[in-house]
Formats: sequence, structure tokens, C-alpha cells
Amino acid sequence: MSAAEHTVGLAVGRGTGEQVAAVFEQVLDRFARLYGRRVAVRRSPRVYHSYVSLRSATARRDTGAVEQIRRMTRQDADHYEEFLREQASAGTAAVFRTAINAQTLYLVRQRLHAVKVDTLDADGARVLLVRDEAQGFYTGDNEHRPGHIRRTTEFSREVTDKVLRYALHRARLEWPGEEPAAIVMAYKFHLLDGALDQWAADFAERSGVEVRVFQPDTVNRNLITHGPADRTVLVAGNEWADIMHVVLLDRFGAGRQEDHCTRNVHLHGDVDGLVEYQTVHGSADDLEGRDLLNPVATVRAAAAIAERHADCAGAVSAAERALARIRQEGIATPDAGGRHTTTAVVTALLDALEPPVPGPPIPGAAVPGPGRGRAVGFGAEPVTPAPGP
Repeated sequence: MSAAEHTVGLAVGRGTGEQVAAVFEQVLDRFARLYGRRVAVRRSPRVYHSYVSLRSATARRDTGAVEQIRRMTRQDADHYEEFLREQASAGTAAVFRTAINAQTLYLVRQRLHAVKVDTLDADGARVLLVRDEAQGFYTGDNEHRPGHIRRTTEFSREVTDKVLRYALHRARLEWPGEEPAAIVMAYKFHLLDGALDQWAADFAERSGVEVRVFQPDTVNRNLITHGPADRTVLVAGNEWADIMHVVLLDRFGAGRQEDHCTRNVHLHGDVDGLVEYQTVHGSADDLEGRDLLNPVATVRAAAAIAERHADCAGAVSAAERALARIRQEGIATPDAGGRHTTTAVVTALLDALEPPVPGPPIPGAAVPGPGRGRAVGFGAEPVTPAPGP
């Protein structure tokens, strides 16, 4: 593969997934043309269910419907896991995925040891949020009997250690030359018989980095009362982080969740470092076919992938300049206070994109990497395993 040839994976869910995918491909193609790159999109052949489409496919509300949903969910999960494995094996650096059913996703995230990564700026205090998506209640399995659901969940030392290793490795790449002030873990550790805090203490001893384990309500109180220390690595249990991520975005000025994209990094050895980008706004099934979906998060995801995985340095800044320009012109979808369709907003955005302005790359921008032909992605999506403590 030459320096100008790159491959990006694409997985599409139901609801507004097809429209989101079309926006993504349009914006990515425009960046490729502006930068003189060749970017191939490798799309999964399956269209994955949203929760709404699963319910629509099972009209009956009895045990038979429940079993059908369970079966369809696992079929989607098995297929999507295999798609990700194929992308990693082929050397693909990044996948963009539209929203699909959460239970499907968490089956895959458990199997492939996923974390969600985001960076925040709390009035100058830099925070790295690493959300543990591989363990806990969301990743559990269900056992059904009449009138009851038993959900079984699992935590392991291996996965906990892997998440902490990645968080430390990522922090050192995010803040080169500066060690993190501390790793703060927000988990309901009191429910785990002392095992989780012992695993954390063992990691701290091996790595030489302070690890503090707190109950989520204590982390909330400290954030509200004192704010985070600079260079805080916040490793969060999935249940707390699912709720608080949006709150942190709002509190620390990162914008509305509808405008935000996030990235999941898979840490399983078979797919190590494969990055999956997604919008935060969900499948928005109620907007299907109405051409009213806010495309801003998808635009940002396309720009991030172009810059970090397709050698388009400056794409993120170019996208932000174009978004600022169309905002000044009052071009926006109704949820953002405008009166324009998705198509109109995207057309204006593409017209506003300008050729790249030379400048330094953003931290962690894609560079040639070893291993399976992937690049080292946004701030430590490592091709080789993160160095151990």
C-alpha cells in the first residue's frame, strides 16, 4: 500500500445509519480530494439492528419475542466482531460505525476488550477519560425465566490490568515528557469483595504511578468541589462513565453531545489498537427518512479519521473552520436552532472546506507503524501492545 492509499472500515446500523454513513463518505471523500489522497472505504455487508428496529421486527410482546431479540442480537454481535477482526487482519487503522443496538455493541466490547477514550480541558486542567467498556453490568449475559431476568457480569484482573496499562501508555503519549498526576478509578469497588482495589494497588506498585480508587459519588463530589488536578487520568467503570461523560462534556466546555464524536480502542491481542469512531447522538430512529439529522458529529468523525489515519494533516482544523463559518451564516438543523435539512448543512459545509493550511500535526496524528500495516492512531491507539509496567 503506497503512502497515498488508505483504507477505512464502515459499519452501518438501522435508523438514520444510512444517512449518517452517506455524510461520512461525502466528507471523507472531500478531504481525500483536497489532500490528494486515495482512501478506500471497506463497508460491512450487514446492516445492524438498532434497538427500535429489533422491537419492530418482533411484534409480539411475549417470551417468543424475547428469544428472537436475543438471537438477532447475538447474530449481529458475532458478525460485527468478525468484521472488526477482518479489518484488523487486513491492516485497517480505523472503523467508523453508526449507532447500533447497545446490547450488541457490549457483547463485542467485552470480547475485544474495548475502552472509550476522550480528552477534556477543565479550565486548563487536562483530563484523559478512559471508560472501561469491557467489564461490568453492561457486558453481562441474561438468563430468563418467567417474570425474572438474572444478569451475570464479570470483572477480571487481566482486563483491569490491560485497561490501566493502556490508560498510562495513552497518557504518556498525550502529554509527552510529563507523567500523569494520578490515575483515578471511579468504580463501585465495594461490590467486589476488595478484589478490584487490590488489583489497582498491585498495578500501582509495578508501574510506580499512584492509583486512587474511589466510589463514583466521591469522584462526583471531588470534581464539583475542587475540579480535577492537571494531567488526571480518569479510568471509569462503564455504568458511571455512561452517565457522566455527557455531564463532563457540558461542564468542561467540550460542547453538546449531539455535536461530539468519540473513539473506542480495542485492546484484545487479535485486534490490538484498532480504533472505532462513532457519533454520540445514537441511532435517532425517529428522524429516519426526514433529512433532519444533525451532521456535525459525523463531520468531526470524518475529519478525525482523515487526519489521524489517512495522512490529511490539518483536516480537523479545516473542519472546525468550515463549521464555524456555516454557523455564522445561520446554517444548522432544527435541533441546533436552524431551519435547514441535513443535506443543506452538509452541502454548505463541503463548500466551506478549504485547502489545508500547513502547520504542526495534532498530538497522536497517524504515523507509519509496525505490525499489521496499521498506523499508530490518535494518541496511542497502539499497533503493538502498550508497554507493560
